[in-house]
Amino acid sequence: MSKIIITLLMLGAYLFGSDAGAEGCSDIVQRTVNFLIFAGILVYVLAEPVKNYFSGRSAGIASELERVQERLRESKRLKDAAEHKIDEAMRFANELSELSKKENKILSDKISAQCDQDLVVIQKQSNALMELEKRKMIRETVTEVMNDVMNSGNSVVGQEAMTEILKKKVA
Repeated sequence: MSKIIITLLMLGAYLFGSDAGAEGCSDIVQRTVNFLIFAGILVYVLAEPVKNYFSGRSAGIASELERVQERLRESKRLKDAAEHKIDEAMRFANELSELSKKENKILSDKISAQCDQDLVVIQKQSNALMELEKRKMIRETVTEVMNDVMNSGNSVVGQEAMTEILKKKVA
């Protein structure tokens, strides 16, 4: 408050300290009127452009704020969508892992069963081959013995008796 009073006193001293006060006439009224007219003209001329400028500036700031908020909402929406995709990808990865484990179990069981079947088939083939080799050996032995018997001329059993035995075997 004291600053205002001091300022008014100093302003008054400055205004009344001029030569015009000493002469007895003061032009403060004319200067004030001129100032008021000048201020009125300035207000009349500049009021509308200044008001338009500030209202345009306010509208620009509001539209920029709206665009920023829209981008913020869009970013949040994209973030939520990305998080949703990540969750789906994690679920898919877990399902794929479980599915691959099940398929692995099924395939290993199939391979094990196929190996067991192949082992049985190989065993049967081996037994059949052994039986065939056994028969072959018996035939060779019988043929060899028969040749020895046939070649020996003084056999107890004659050639005719052998021929009869062979006919019976073949039939």
